[in-house]
Amino acid sequence: MRIHSFVCLVAAIAVLSVPSITYAQAKPRVVDLTGNDQMKYNLTTIAAKPGETLTVRLKSIGTLPKIAMGHNFVLLAKGTDAAAFANAAAMAGATAYIPAAMKPKILAMTTLVGPGETVQVTFKVPATAGSYTYLCSFPGHFLAGMKGALVVK
Repeated sequence: MRIHSFVCLVAAIAVLSVPSITYAQAKPRVVDLTGNDQMKYNLTTIAAKPGETLTVRLKSIGTLPKIAMGHNFVLLAKGTDAAAFANAAAMAGATAYIPAAMKPKILAMTTLVGPGETVQVTFKVPATAGSYTYLCSFPGHFLAGMKGALVVK
């Protein structure tokens, strides 16, 4: 019984003397994106590594009111028909131009912003390399060129 107690005591001391290891979470990389009254983003390509955590921060730098010139950031799943998504979005005013039937095709998105407003979304980049379309779903903005590609490699 004494040997057993001694072994338990030695084991407890060994466990208590092992330094604890903590791993700091890596902060997400921040990508600053702007939208303007010309219906353009300042970036049409965002490069990323598979599995990386990104924060996309979108600021409206235009002057027109949100009701006429709102902007958002919508990242679509690989292979999604962006034009079909944008067409469906144009009819989805009641849900801030996010078509409910196509929500499964969205990997990340922000809410709409107006002049001087900023929103952000943090997400994990897909693990599969390739090009993923992002767009503004406000009516007409995709057709005017408010789109880009998240290039994962």
